[in-house]
Amino acid sequence: MKILLRIRFCGTAYAGFQFQPNAVTVQQRLNEACEAAFGEPCNVTGCSRTDSGVHANEFVCAVTPKDRVGFDENFSVPASRIHRVLNKYLPDDITVYGALFAEDGFHPRYSVDCKEYIYRIYDGLCPDPFRTKLVYHCPGGVGTGGIHKMNECAAIFEGTHDFRAFMASGSDITDTVRTVKYAENERIGDEIVFRVCADGFLYNMVRIMVGTLLDAAARKVTVDGIKEALRSGDRHLLGRTAPACGLYLNRVDYGAEMNWAAD
Repeated sequence: MKILLRIRFCGTAYAGFQFQPNAVTVQQRLNEACEAAFGEPCNVTGCSRTDSGVHANEFVCAVTPKDRVGFDENFSVPASRIHRVLNKYLPDDITVYGALFAEDGFHPRYSVDCKEYIYRIYDGLCPDPFRTKLVYHCPGGVGTGGIHKMNECAAIFEGTHDFRAFMASGSDITDTVRTVKYAENERIGDEIVFRVCADGFLYNMVRIMVGTLLDAAARKVTVDGIKEALRSGDRHLLGRTAPACGLYLNRVDYGAEMNWAAD
């Protein structure tokens, strides 16, 4: 069996989730914590890579012993206590808040039905030091009718499309067709929150979406331009790439109820 962890993290101090030899990552910290907690080296596999500086409200990863197929019946820590054991060894910006045991065939990335990301935009005139590196500051707002324009454009993303124009250069992904279940913007207080759910995402896809929506609100990108970019794959018809600080993996759905345990 393998252990599934439900975690959240602030990504500010990390070069993304996936291990890198010359930078500190979330996966590295989880590997260290699992070895300390369980007494043997472990492999930790995540549901997503996440870029440097990206956060997660919900992130799922699987833990297996490094030199064995899985944990056996002699594993003594109940699922309801795993979060307590691991959190003692994790830094304050990474937290386990649920765990369960899964069959060996379950994969936290390839078994996903859909993922939801949110992107937080603060449009107050002055920077807020308590939101630095947690929210993208866009001073001056999006103008009159800005959210209406953003939602008009976000609706174009919905459905099944080839999103190659929404992929950053350098990615080695060849299948760029994804199905977006919904994409919408909502004002919550002094923030605009973009919410998008899909069966998968390309490298920088959500950040390009957000930058395009903001540029559409500023009349720098047109509805027709977005439609043509989806048709042609031309990245130049879209807007900027929004910074990583406002992006959160918000929800991971496996198409069935996950009985997370945490006492």
